[in-house]
Amino acid sequence: MEKEVIYNSSMHFEHQQWKGELAFWKDELKFFENRLSEIVTRWTNKDVLSQLEHYQNEFILHHETIENMLEDIEEHETRIAGQSKKNVDVLDIKFVKIHDVFRNRIENQRHIYSELKKTFFRSLEKYM
Repeated sequence: MEKEVIYNSSMHFEHQQWKGELAFWKDELKFFENRLSEIVTRWTNKDVLSQLEHYQNEFILHHETIENMLEDIEEHETRIAGQSKKNVDVLDIKFVKIHDVFRNRIENQRHIYSELKKTFFRSLEKYM
């Protein structure tokens, strides 16, 4: 059974993709927050405002998650750079495991974020 070889350049490429995706989410969250601000000014019903506050809190949590993930990517990029300086293009098993764990985290976050968007859009339909 042949082992898969994972190169630093492949990790770097995937990091760049993730960073782009996270940057998009950050921009999208700003749009959602602006939309939320518009809606809040239209309603005085406490139940509606409570629901809108829930989304505001979710957006804050997602901002924090995005920042944490970006920091983790940068940390891993630093490790890759250290490997590259030594002219080693294959990550060791420890780094590959870290990368796989992060890949699972971002896939999970995609699902969570997608669900938040769906429910937020449904709320927009109700409250706009």
